[in-house]
Amino acid sequence: MANLFLDLLSERGVLLADGATGTNLFNMGLMSGDAPELWNTDEPAKITALYKGAVDAGSDLFLTNSFGANASRLKLHNAEKRVHELSRVAAELGREVADKAGRKVLVAGSVGPTGEIMEPVGTLSHALAVEMFHETADGLKSGGADLGWLETISAPEEYRAAAEGFALAGLPWCGTMSFDTAGRTMMGLTSADMVKMVDDLGDKAPMGFGANCGTGASDLLRTLLGFAAQGPEKPVIAKGNAGIPKYVAGHIHYDGTPELMADYAVMARACGARIIGGCCGTMPEHLRHMREALDTRSMDHPPALEEIVARLGPFSSQGDGTGDDEAPQRRPSRRGRRGAS
Repeated sequence: MANLFLDLLSERGVLLADGATGTNLFNMGLMSGDAPELWNTDEPAKITALYKGAVDAGSDLFLTNSFGANASRLKLHNAEKRVHELSRVAAELGREVADKAGRKVLVAGSVGPTGEIMEPVGTLSHALAVEMFHETADGLKSGGADLGWLETISAPEEYRAAAEGFALAGLPWCGTMSFDTAGRTMMGLTSADMVKMVDDLGDKAPMGFGANCGTGASDLLRTLLGFAAQGPEKPVIAKGNAGIPKYVAGHIHYDGTPELMADYAVMARACGARIIGGCCGTMPEHLRHMREALDTRSMDHPPALEEIVARLGPFSSQGDGTGDDEAPQRRPSRRGRRGAS
């Protein structure tokens, strides 16, 4: 399975990933507070449409509707015994779409955080976290996912537990974290810290790593520059939000235009990313512009910070979190789903 991802990346140089899950499903009628994963069996046509939207827009890989398919999150919906089933069906629906694409498209099994805080700050043990990640990964593998895709993680302890879960399932994987707190993850990790953590995972390491979600596209590019400064050997992933969330008429709306996301895609590649997609607010129309931009435009230098701001908007914090005076207070907090992703 690992060769499918690495071979496609070698063949194409840069892969376009997909966009938002939540934003698209909310537009299809999902209500806030509902578990999207239940739609894998209750509304399979809508999940197929979600996947097909990314493929038709030119994505080389798309994520399955399984972000919250773990026992901790599904327990909130009395569905904790359906983890394996819902993960499997999410991948099966994706497999059908990918196999009909007419070109090679990869099915990436989305795996989000457990929603719990791990020891010693919280109560979730390493062993139980590994068990939860293993269950989800095994379901995704059973459904035909080409690889696992860990995303929106903030704690290194949880990232390492997921690595063990994927290893137990025998599913190769990629994994991103969310740098949404003054350039760091919510639990204090910097871009440099992540590169070291990934290197230290040895034979359990992901095939690719990077950043997703967070605040705006500008902040994510600054994080990419932080990765690049460490000289990482593994492919870097960028999945930034489509602009900044705004509360408009009772709904969360992301203000990033398709043209802005096209600029973001070209700049992300110049910052060193080789797998580029969108997160919250990113619709098929954004992806179409990103596809065209990656295919027709070039940028021969990593953008300066001033250029990022000029093209994509201001940063949410003055620094990237690596200065001693910028370290945020480490605090326990339950991660939500990718907001209105």
